[in-house]
Parts: sequence; structure tokens; C-alpha cells
Amino acid sequence: MSYTHLTKTELVFIEEYHEFGLSGRKIAKKLKRGHEAIYRVIRQLKKGLTAIDVHLEYKANKAKCGRKRIQLTPDEKTYIKEKVRDGWTPDVIIGRSERPIPCSMRTLYRKFELGEFAINDLPMQGKRKPNGHQEKRGRQSFRRSIRGRDQQHPNYQKEFGHLEGDTIIGRHHKSAVITLVERLTKCIIAIKPAGRQAANIETSPNQWLGQLPQNFFKSIIFDCGKEFSNWKSISNKQDIDIYFADPGTPSQRGLNEHSNGLLRKNGLPKEMDFNSVTQAYISEVVRKRNSIPRKSLNYQTPIECLMNFVGQDFDESVLSRLI
Repeated sequence: MSYTHLTKTELVFIEEYHEFGLSGRKIAKKLKRGHEAIYRVIRQLKKGLTAIDVHLEYKANKAKCGRKRIQLTPDEKTYIKEKVRDGWTPDVIIGRSERPIPCSMRTLYRKFELGEFAINDLPMQGKRKPNGHQEKRGRQSFRRSIRGRDQQHPNYQKEFGHLEGDTIIGRHHKSAVITLVERLTKCIIAIKPAGRQAANIETSPNQWLGQLPQNFFKSIIFDCGKEFSNWKSISNKQDIDIYFADPGTPSQRGLNEHSNGLLRKNGLPKEMDFNSVTQAYISEVVRKRNSIPRKSLNYQTPIECLMNFVGQDFDESVLSRLI
């Protein structure tokens, strides 16, 4: 049972009952309160205080209770703003602990909500598409279901080398960038094709995968858009298993969908014509995202996690082509 403090009205009753000569226990019985709380008030009344004085003293003491609001120094605020500009979230700033910040992750988020920092600088929130959205793109007539991966690669959730893939489309739907994400390290790869036709989407991954050791990656999950119609060529040439998510189910490739949203926010927006940018620019945008610590990686960066898996087995030239 929770305890509630004596109210102003109860203090007045205690004062009056005390003046009438009632004992502390009888007053406690009338007010249905513990006798110790009543006797504490009576002792103050005997010192010459009134019920109003006792109430004001209580209010003054209560104002001193509770945790004081944390004030960040100018240097700490500058550090937080710099990290947020680099794409770090409050969670990563606190969790990574590169520099001690005297508050919790929730408190730092609250400071953004209260306007101490620009909340619009934080990564995107909300739905990608409104309720009732219907996909109008064409789809493939034949594809390998995502359920095949569960059968052929039962350890895909704990095993390195399984990718999720899609394309992000540029201005006026005239250009595209192929995006891949390795599930275990959350490392993002982006490839600029010559166009967004199926032949272009086939050629670019083939060239990229051809630079890597055989069977470096084990599987890829794509969405079921027609741009991936030539998936069999990629699968056969690179000896990699390719599967497709169910139509209208982006949650089956949730990591890739989230990564695409981050790339949109951090350098590859919808209004950009990707034909006018170079692969070097796209790679730089991706490298920035891969250099941001992730809570799901125990506040390591995707690049650090990737190096933990392959850094000792492959030379730097292979790794540079990979990331």
C-alpha cells in the first residue's frame, strides 16, 4: 500500500483536535492515519508552529527532493552536435562512450524532445509509405521463395555471408543504385549500375562479386521487382543462392529497408539523379554509414565487425573492394 503525505486539511484537523485535548492515537484513529505521523505534527505544534507553518515547511522540503536537472557543458553540447551531424543517435553517443556524458540515453533523448538540440537532425522516424499504399511495379513470374533459404541455410542468422538486397531509385525513376547489406555485420554495400534495366542490374553485381573470393557470400534476398529478373545468371556465375521475399512484405528484408532509408537521409535522396554522381561518391556515403556504431553490434561499427570476420583472411586490396 502506497503512503500519501498529510494534506493541508488534515494538518488543520490535527491542530484543532490537539487544542481540544485529544491524544495522538485518538486523532490518528479519527483521520485513519498512522499515529507516528500524527505525533510528528504534534511535536511541531508544541514548538509553537501552526498547521499552516507545518504545511509550508513540508512544501519547502519537498521542493528540494528529486534529481536535479542535468546541465551539459558547452564542450559536451558541441561534442553531441558534432556526433549527431555524423549520423550518431543519442543511444550510440551514450553506448559507445568515446567521451563520458553525465546523463542516460533516455535523458539525452529528452533533451532533444525539449528543444535543447535539433530533433530533426536525428535519423528518420515513421512509416515509409502511407496506409493503403498499393505496389504498382511489375513482378517476376518465377522466383525462389525466401523459405528456401530457411531450408538450405538453417544457420543464416548466426552465419556470416548472407545479404539482403534492393535498389533505390533516383530522380524521375531514371536511375538506380543497388544496395546490399550483410546481415551479421550490418555492413552496407552500394553499387552504381549503368541503368535500372534488368540487364544493368545483372551486370553490376556480377562484376562486383567477381572481384571477391569464391563463395565469400552465401545467399542474397531480393525483393520481387522485375529489375532482378536475370537473377539466375548472377546465381550461376557466382555460385551464390538467390531468394526473393514475398510480395508486399518488406519486413522480410527489414535490415535492407532500414539501411536504404539511412542512405536516403545521408546523401542519396529521391530527388538526386544517380547518373550524375560517381561510384566514388556513393561509396563515400556508404562508408560514412558503415563508420557509425550500432547498438545491435555492441556499439561497434559495421566496418569493425566486418574486419573481425575477414580482416585476417584477406588482404587490404580485397577489403577495399568489399567496402
